[in-house]
Amino acid sequence: MIRIIRNEQRYHFQNEWLSTYWHFSFDHYYDPANMGFGALRVFNDDWILPASGFPMHSHREMEIITYVLEGELEHKDSTGGIGRIHGGEVQRMSAGTGIRHSERNSSEDTRVHLLQMWITPAVSGLEPSYEQKQFTREERSSKLLAVASGQKMPGAVKIHQDATLYVSALRPGDDIGLALGEERKAYVFLIDGELQLNGQEMAAGDQARIEGEPELRFVASRPSEIALIELA
Repeated sequence: MIRIIRNEQRYHFQNEWLSTYWHFSFDHYYDPANMGFGALRVFNDDWILPASGFPMHSHREMEIITYVLEGELEHKDSTGGIGRIHGGEVQRMSAGTGIRHSERNSSEDTRVHLLQMWITPAVSGLEPSYEQKQFTREERSSKLLAVASGQKMPGAVKIHQDATLYVSALRPGDDIGLALGEERKAYVFLIDGELQLNGQEMAAGDQARIEGEPELRFVASRPSEIALIELA
């Protein structure tokens, strides 16, 4: 079964510095029928204006994956850590027993576009930690590239859950696939472009929640960018 949710059906919130689309219940947006998908609890598509961002705030018992698409995001945490996540880079933060951090666009003239995904961990009480890695467009071109995983995926940052985040950049005419094991789910977000997923049309901003499909096939009709989470 493939359930496609169109771009215009996503919940949109905007204030003076943030434009964001929340795929699941988050903050003041509450829908008891839309609380997550398997272990995937949050999927936010954020645009942050220059010289602004999220002030210091707390997290516990969550695997938080940040994938920066454009621009550069500065982060600081309560342990004294500081760093930057650049376009094409993925950061995993295990909040574990508790951490405070901030996320800010320190540029004076360039927006930041990022995806942030929260996944419930398989184990609790972890010591808070970070891992970060840069991935090039060439590495994800015309294929699904694992960038964060709880399985043994070469090159991917480690998350503490049986789930894998893949990203892909497709050219027109590209035809790629992913086999799903029994009882596995998949969550697909089309960041940009147009394609067919198992024969169903998807456009930029659309998402698909997938269960009971032995294989996924993506055929691109335009240059397209995909984020795909495969999970139990």
